[in-house]
This record gives sequence, C-alpha cells and structure tokens, in this order.
Amino acid sequence: MTGARVIDGRYRLAEKIGHGGMGQVWAAYDERLDRRVAVKLLRSDLLPADPAGPGADGRGSRGSQGAEFRRRFLRECRITAALDHPGLVTVLDAGEDSGELYLVMQRIPGLSLADLLAEEDPFAVGWAVAVAAQICAALAVVHAVPVVHRDLKPSNVMVRDDGRVVVLDLGIATALDADTTRLTLTGALVGSPTYMAPEQALATTADPRSDLYALGCMLHEMLAGEAPFRAPTALGLLHRHIGEPPSPLRELRPEVPAALEALVLHLLAKQPADRPADVQRVYERLLPLLPPSAAAPQGRYGALPDPTRPYRYPYQPQPAPQPVSQPAPHLAPNTAPVVQVPEPRPEPQAPDLTAACAELSDLVAARRNAEVIDLAARLLPLAQAELGDDAPPVRTIRAIFAHTLLQERQYRAALPEYRLLAAAAEAEHGPKHPMVLDHRRKAASCLEHLSRGAEALAEYRALLAEYSARFDSGQDPDPERVFELRERIGLLTASAGDLDGAWQGLVQLLFDRERRLGPHHPEVRRLRQSLDQLNAHRTTGTAGAPTPDPRAAGWPAPATAPAPLPGNPYATGR
Repeated sequence: MTGARVIDGRYRLAEKIGHGGMGQVWAAYDERLDRRVAVKLLRSDLLPADPAGPGADGRGSRGSQGAEFRRRFLRECRITAALDHPGLVTVLDAGEDSGELYLVMQRIPGLSLADLLAEEDPFAVGWAVAVAAQICAALAVVHAVPVVHRDLKPSNVMVRDDGRVVVLDLGIATALDADTTRLTLTGALVGSPTYMAPEQALATTADPRSDLYALGCMLHEMLAGEAPFRAPTALGLLHRHIGEPPSPLRELRPEVPAALEALVLHLLAKQPADRPADVQRVYERLLPLLPPSAAAPQGRYGALPDPTRPYRYPYQPQPAPQPVSQPAPHLAPNTAPVVQVPEPRPEPQAPDLTAACAELSDLVAARRNAEVIDLAARLLPLAQAELGDDAPPVRTIRAIFAHTLLQERQYRAALPEYRLLAAAAEAEHGPKHPMVLDHRRKAASCLEHLSRGAEALAEYRALLAEYSARFDSGQDPDPERVFELRERIGLLTASAGDLDGAWQGLVQLLFDRERRLGPHHPEVRRLRQSLDQLNAHRTTGTAGAPTPDPRAAGWPAPATAPAPLPGNPYATGR
C-alpha cells in the first residue's frame, strides 16, 4: 500500500487539491468511517515562535504565543463547526498532528467558482445573480454568529453538480465576539488582494461589510469577465482598491440590468458605511432578478453546473442519468437502456498500472471501500486505453469496482458496470456460463433496489429458467440459487399487485425448502413469516388498493432470519 501520510492516525492524505496563504488542502479518506473528506493543514511557519523555547511536549510552554495560537485556532474551529447551512462546508474535526494544525471538512463535489469562471466567462446574468444570492444566504448565517469570512473569493466557493453553491474556508474567519481573538499575527493581512476591501488593505478592523465588498468584486467579475481592479503587483492592486472608483458594469456589458449595476457599485463603496447595511438587504435586491421556478420537472445536468437550478427547480429530486442507446444483452424487451455513470477524469500523468492494481488489491483487503471506488474509477479508463476493453486486468478492475459499489448500496452506479461485465463474459464464454448469470443476477438486484420492479422481475424470471435448467441437468447440484430467485420473484409479484400469484409461488417454495432443510431451519422460518405477512394483506386488503412494496412493508429480505414459532400452517393435509 502507499506510504501516504495519515493525520492523527485516521485521515489518510491522497492528493493536494488546493493551497493558499494559510496552508494546503488535501483530498483525504477518513479510515475510521470510510468516507471522503478534505483536510486543511495550517502552515507551520505561521505559528508564532516561542521565545522561551519549546516546552516538555515540544510545542512551547503553556503560556507561549504558539500554545495560545493553537487554543485560538481550535476555539474558532468550534465556532465554525456550529454553523449549520447547506451553503456552508461542514467542519468534521480539528486538531494537531506532529506540531501541525489541521482542519477536517466535508469534501464537496463539483467545480470551484474560479474553474467555472474559466469555463464560462462571463456568466449569464441569471447565473451571476443566482451565485450571489446563494452566497448571501450562507453569509447571513456566518454574520449572525458574528463571524467575518475575510477571504471570500471564487476559489473559496464551490458550485455542485446540482447548482448549489457552497462557501469554503471559514477556518481563518475572525470571530467578532469579545471572547474570541484574531488568529492572524499582528499586522498580517488576511485575504486576497483582488477581492480585498479597502479597510482590510489598510489593516484596520474588518466587519461583515468587508465580505460584502468581496461579493461585489466577485459579482463584477462574473458579469464583466474581469475583476473590478487589476494591477501587476499586489501593492498596486491594493492602492487601486483604496483610491480608485470601479467602472460601471453597463459600460463594459450593456445588457446588465441597471438595478444590478447599481447594486454592484453600492457593494464596492470605499467606506463600509456607504455599503448595504447587511447581507439581507443585498439578497432583497437580488431577489427580483432571480429566475422563477419551473413548472416542468428538471432536466438532466449539463456539462457545467448551473447555479440557477436551486431557484428554477426547488427541492425537486435529482434527475436520472442520461441513458446511452444500446441496451444490455439478455434483459427483458422493456428494460431501460444501459446507464453509463460518468467517471472522474484521469490524472494528467497516468500511474503505473501494475503498482496501481496492487494498491487497489491492498485497499480491497483493508475494506477501505471509498478509496477502492475512487481508485477503480480512475484506473478503468487508463487500463482500457492502455490494454483494451477485453483485457483481463480491465475486467478485474471493473469487477472490483462493481462489487464495491454494490456493497456501498450505490446501485445506480453499479448497474451499468454489471451489465458491461455480463456482456464481456458472454462474448468470451457464451450466454449460459455461470459468470454471465451471476453478473446478470447482480444487475437485476440493482434494478430491484432502484424500484424498477417490472424490469427486475422479468430478468429474475429469465434467470430462473437458466438456473433451473442447470440444476435439472446436474450442472449445478445446489438448488439454493433457484430457491433465492423464486423468493425474489414471489415478493416482486406481490409488490406488483398479484397477491394470489405471489401466494401460490411462495407456498410451493415453502414446501420445497421445508422438504430439503426441515421445518425449523432459519430460511424456512423466515419464508413462513413472509407468507404470514402476505396472507394478512390478502385477507384484509381492499380490492384495487395499492399493494405495499415488500421491503417498505417490512417483509424480510433473504439476508434476515427472524424466528417465528415452529410448525407449518400451510401444509394442510400433510
């Protein structure tokens, strides 16, 4: 396995995904909870030196500047962790490792606003307004603490695939409460010169209106395609922020609404007192410019995240992935086409496949499923490009990928992988090979868990014919797979509304299982309980009433084994 650094015995660093004046941000994995996180490491050279020398613990004496700095850092992390809003990144943990302070945060999928600006510059007016309005909603929570972000900029804002905007990097915020103290060293500037308010450039006290100035700079950049002030040096840039007025937006882009131009100029006022009173007032002025909600269901996501989606489709469920044109083999005629899940872009420099596959094997053995999924998703396109689709290593990686997705209940992503595995195995071994049938069975299980019961039922029935033929011919002496499929077919038949058909199938299955296993076997008891519940629905249900899904109604799945009283009330006359 790789010798990556593990922070505090728990957070394994994977790759650096950002850096700034205060430290580095790493994509990482929480080995205890097997989840993706982001870890920010504070630059050790920012820690004040202890003039008295290190203490017994190597961190400085209890009253030293360094120890006080660490206490302030952890205290402000606690303040940040208490903030709860979908537009703010969740803080999960904080501490110190080998003398280095760290902050663990939720890892946000999507593009940074800086990357989105690079792809779509300038923004449509609706996009810019939607981003600004979502930032306002997040800042309202921050300023109510009260906390000032102090480094609001495009690289500290993420736009998720669904268009939701998330503000990052509150770790260097200044708490305004009298009981908290600034983290920064005396006289040190915190923030980015391109978006820095004049009072920050002059090293005076920042307040929430300093964040509003930064928001004005970002709105100007989103609408005009460039920041309001530019200069070859940071000092020159700060001088322009302090002394020069910004250009009105409509001189650079005439289609910008006059109300929006006036708001940006108001945000960019040199004196804090001349800016809007608070972020709520800014939101009220943005509200009339936001797109209205759409009556129709939202369409699939585009190539770039659209920040207007949360306003056009509020609280609507995520759309299904776009299907491709070719259906998988041996699926029912009405089965939906294969859904291909987008895979992460490969690294600029392809890793050595042999070493990467060995690392993947180690991750599987360690049951670090989140890392297995990420590494397998990166390796698949690389291995395909180097070895071809049909190469054994490609199939092995895909099988690991699919199995881990299934373990993690990511059925929508696992389904197309199992279909591809089934197609590849059929091309090599023929349609009746056990490997082909196993991949098809797992794909059908994904369909069932995705509530695509009719498709799952059709595929289970087709598989039952194949497995029954293998059992009857002696190729497979164990009927357990046949029994399992008959049970799934019975439960899905019940959920489709055919209670009598389900009853007849499951009663016959109970007889066959009891004959083979005995009346007190856990599988027999569990199946008897399913029949008890099914019979209750048959005898008390109303004609034409919808039939509950067996899983939602609490009907046991094959993995559970409750223990009702012995006996077989269905074996009448035996």
